[in-house]
Amino acid sequence: MIVRNIEDDIKVGLKVRATAHGWSMEEEVRQILRAAVSAQEPARAQLGSRIAARFAGDGLTQALPEFHGQAIEPMGFSA
Repeated sequence: MIVRNIEDDIKVGLKVRATAHGWSMEEEVRQILRAAVSAQEPARAQLGSRIAARFAGDGLTQALPEFHGQAIEPMGFSA
């Protein structure tokens, strides 16, 4: 792989970093590329978790009672 037209200030920065790490500029570039490719994005939370986080501080100030064991009635639309 050959990369052309690298700005002089970038070359100087690479040389400084390489010297600080005690290796060649070529190895410094390898390390930078390795780190960039291996860096994984954090796992995205599932939809329900994202919604819960979004509204965590909004809305209800007390818990809602649960209706365990009660039949669900269909919605009525007649007057």
